[in-house]
Amino acid sequence: MPPPVPSPAGRSQHWLWPLLLLLGSCTLVVAWLMAALYTGTQAGWMAIAAALEVVWMLRLGTLGRGRFRVLVALLATLAITAAANWGIAATYIGGPMGLSPWESALRLGPHLAWTLVGLANGAVELAWLLAALLLAWRMAR
Repeated sequence: MPPPVPSPAGRSQHWLWPLLLLLGSCTLVVAWLMAALYTGTQAGWMAIAAALEVVWMLRLGTLGRGRFRVLVALLATLAITAAANWGIAATYIGGPMGLSPWESALRLGPHLAWTLVGLANGAVELAWLLAALLLAWRMAR
């Protein structure tokens, strides 16, 4: 006789959170890039959207509460912010040279990216990032 199959409500779906987090993060980086290009600013306020999206994806993916979820939320928020800023810098530097954002992002070196991001971001963007990290920490607990 075969063993009983657990009911769908009793199954653990903890393997879903990385997939959902990756999908949500990629779409948010593209949305942040589009918002920045449309407004002509760094769109630092999108860091709040990144924090909310990360927490939502972790909860949808059924990652349990605790320090690990808080750590993942903080690191994912930072990673989305870094990827979006890299994309913004690459688009602004590669566009006049006829490169697509993807080609420019692959050719952009870390030193030039760090310089461009440092020049473009000010105290307001830093405040948005700190607020986003605080929100991610609070919501992921």
